[in-house]
Amino acid sequence: MSVSTEPPETAASTVATTEPATRRAGEETTTSNRATVQLVFVGLGALVVALSQSLLVPVLSTLPADLHTSASNVSWLLTSTLLVAAISVPIMGRLGDMFGKRRMLLVSLAALTLGSLLTAVTDNIALLIAGRAIQGMAAAAIPLGISLLMTTMPKERVASSVALVSAMLGVGGALGLPLAGFVAEHFSFHALFWITSFAGLVALVGIRLMVPEAPGRSGGRVDIVGAVLMGSALLTLLLPLTQSAAWGWSDPRVWWLLGASAVLFVVFGWSQTRIREPLVDLRALRRRPIVLTNIASVLFGFALFASFLGTASFIEAPAASGYGFGASLMTGGLALLPSGIAMIIFSPIAARLIGSWGAPQTLALGAVIVALGWFMRIVWTASLTEVIIGTTVVGIGTGIGYAAIPSLINEHSPRSEIAAANGLNALFRSLGSSLASALGGSILAANTVILGAFAVPSLTAYRQLFALCAGAALLAAVVVLFIRRSPEPAAAA
Repeated sequence: MSVSTEPPETAASTVATTEPATRRAGEETTTSNRATVQLVFVGLGALVVALSQSLLVPVLSTLPADLHTSASNVSWLLTSTLLVAAISVPIMGRLGDMFGKRRMLLVSLAALTLGSLLTAVTDNIALLIAGRAIQGMAAAAIPLGISLLMTTMPKERVASSVALVSAMLGVGGALGLPLAGFVAEHFSFHALFWITSFAGLVALVGIRLMVPEAPGRSGGRVDIVGAVLMGSALLTLLLPLTQSAAWGWSDPRVWWLLGASAVLFVVFGWSQTRIREPLVDLRALRRRPIVLTNIASVLFGFALFASFLGTASFIEAPAASGYGFGASLMTGGLALLPSGIAMIIFSPIAARLIGSWGAPQTLALGAVIVALGWFMRIVWTASLTEVIIGTTVVGIGTGIGYAAIPSLINEHSPRSEIAAANGLNALFRSLGSSLASALGGSILAANTVILGAFAVPSLTAYRQLFALCAGAALLAAVVVLFIRRSPEPAAAA
């Protein structure tokens, strides 16, 4: 018979220390698993919102005949979403800081689900436009999701979680085009919105049940005057940009609206300095790191939208154009799929780079990679494989850059204004996409090749667009290198 030589008190202490350690390990596993579930639902919401913004692009040309209406009416299915999104994103961000980020995220996803259901069940163009406008309110889900994860995720997972949700803006667009192409070839366009309504409902219920509310709501009163002024200023700015291709830059409406927008922005800025609880904290917005990050966001938004604009249509153009491959809608969308996958893969890599290099250097790296991808698109045009490789390189750089942008915003913003700051940054990204749509459309329309009864953009026009994107990306890299890394992030203070 063996006898233990260990004193009784020592054995007892061993048991006492082992059991809590086991419990702590179990608790950490549970916390990690719960955090993963929370990230899945918030990420799903962000993905579906991004999908909803790009789903109609491939099928837009077929809708006038399907809906028995004009092409100008159909264009409002995109314009209404963009305008409502631009107005609602900064307002919803501010309301998230005041009354709860999770609460406003649920409102955003409810709007997505409701708008998707409306567009799924009707062929009436007025109701379709209304449904798309309601979907525009959901654009705030991405900055709200980023802000919510900042405060609810374990500290060691914040950077990778924020990077992944931020990348969903690009991933959704890249995945939305092949999905829309597949549906267009086999089903009615209504199927697209049944998909987004179901996925939006899943994300809504999951966040409601599994994701806690962020602490530290500021409360206060809503600045109604500021909201009306900012909404009017954004409406008069984005409307002529989105309609410039249809109206033409010589149309007086374009310049009257742009002039009105400038006046409204001045009045809005003046009002925000004289209100106790303004909609936008202009002092925070004037911080040098925030200004430079928002400028880089405009440039990145430009480059990302041009990837959609200059890839699917490029591939689908007939071979007689001198560059196209006569591909189907499905193939044109699938060409962007590797780009979306690359964004997902490189977002956690970018999170590690942010921790070791700093967000400004990581963002600059992403911008340089984007420029490299566009230079490849200028030179490599002979095969579909070359086009896909160039587009994928752009996706890698965009994924890295989009992961770094919210890190910069969060690093230099007070915790009480995180959601508002991310909402305004999302607005600047959207502004970049609107500029890309306006300028890119003008470039492609100005230099065309006549093929029978149709005119398509020339290879020179595409190369001019790609060169503009490369220049914008390189400028973004230069801009962010002037941002100094904060020794102690304001959001953690």
